[in-house]
Amino acid sequence: MSEKRREINPAEIENQRRICREIFARNAQKSTSPLACVDTYGCQQNEADSEILRGFLRDMGYGFTENEYEADLILVNTCAVREHAEMRILGNVGALNHTKKAKPGQIIVLCGCMAQQAHMPGRIKKSFPIVDLVFGPFDLWRFPELLLERLDGGKRVFAKSGGEGVLAEDLPTARQSPCKAWLSIMYGCDNFCSYCVVPHVRGRERSRGKPQILADARALVADGVKDITLLGQNVNSYGKDLGAGETFPALLREISAVPGDFLIRFITSHPKDAGEELFRAMAESEKCARHLHLPVQAGNDRVLRAMNRGYTAAEYLEKIRRLRELMPDLVLTTDIIVGFPGETEAEFEDTLRLVAEARFDAMFTFLYSKRPGTPAANLPDPASRAEKQQRFDRLLALANGISAEKHAAYIGKTLRVLVDGDGAGRTNGGRLVRFTGDAAVGEFAEVKITGSTTWSLEGETV
Repeated sequence: MSEKRREINPAEIENQRRICREIFARNAQKSTSPLACVDTYGCQQNEADSEILRGFLRDMGYGFTENEYEADLILVNTCAVREHAEMRILGNVGALNHTKKAKPGQIIVLCGCMAQQAHMPGRIKKSFPIVDLVFGPFDLWRFPELLLERLDGGKRVFAKSGGEGVLAEDLPTARQSPCKAWLSIMYGCDNFCSYCVVPHVRGRERSRGKPQILADARALVADGVKDITLLGQNVNSYGKDLGAGETFPALLREISAVPGDFLIRFITSHPKDAGEELFRAMAESEKCARHLHLPVQAGNDRVLRAMNRGYTAAEYLEKIRRLRELMPDLVLTTDIIVGFPGETEAEFEDTLRLVAEARFDAMFTFLYSKRPGTPAANLPDPASRAEKQQRFDRLLALANGISAEKHAAYIGKTLRVLVDGDGAGRTNGGRLVRFTGDAAVGEFAEVKITGSTTWSLEGETV
């Protein structure tokens, strides 16, 4: 086993459950059930973490509300990937002054990646006195213990993690969707892209055991889940720390063999580790969604080297060619960073050329954000904000034009759609469809596509 991981003893998890029962008994004696508001920022792993936090809160006797003025406890699960996200979160936390004044006994909890940064607890302690409890992802499993310390001690609690990545099994979850679910297969990242703070706040790679993952998958399918998304900072690295030849493609095939009518998705896949074995596992499984999110980040080789991405633009495009050869109906999405330090106009033009050739179905585009503690933060950055914004706008116009063309090509086709809302659902490839006609949430429906926009499809049930 890798020394990067600390597996939490089942007795320690049982102690957290005992604390949940203790707080539940206290809450049961109150005249009205206390309410919790959970506000989540960032990636899908944060969404999955919030489901665990809701599970704990449910087991402690809390109901849920989206109204912060009604809440007895407000939990803010934070993101640290971009500065804009941090500033928005801090602004929203500051605004909770009003809710706490209206409800003086209100408990405010700040957790997640932002809280794991070394400088952040001190900043919160000094500038945000309304915050009662702070902890990072490494301490998520002991949320009940930390909350009880705050409730009994009356003092603010700032968890001090040893910075060691943990693996904790059998934590409670409270899903928000009856038909879709997150399933974490690993945590952390060993890639250390030069712009990214994730390895510093999520730790090194730790894979969950395959038996636990398969048991979770079977339980989800038995519970009526039709769309399972496997989560990891880099799912392609699954099993490297387990030994015995465990790999992500092999895991994908075993989950596909679970009986039932459901789809499997996964995020995120790193291009340097995605190859023939994975592509064939996808193509040969009827349950594996024909959708791959493969972040390219830039189209210029010098910039990719400076980002520490581990592949060239030509290698990336060759992977796309092979993917579409195996799966012609594949929906391909990506991430791109505009304005990485030192990126020139000519280098940005290489990114535009790659996008024009790859013809992504959708793109998530971002202006570079300096993150303290990352190598890129120390690089010279001569381009002005106005130059970067102009490049960003050109990229967005190109991406939107391609997306609109691709969506228009669906008109007249009949697609199988998983209904996940009132008159809305997702195709096998993850495209949003708004439709008319009868279809129950949690079921698959055949929808004839009658129209499209840049972002979605329109149709009617057959």
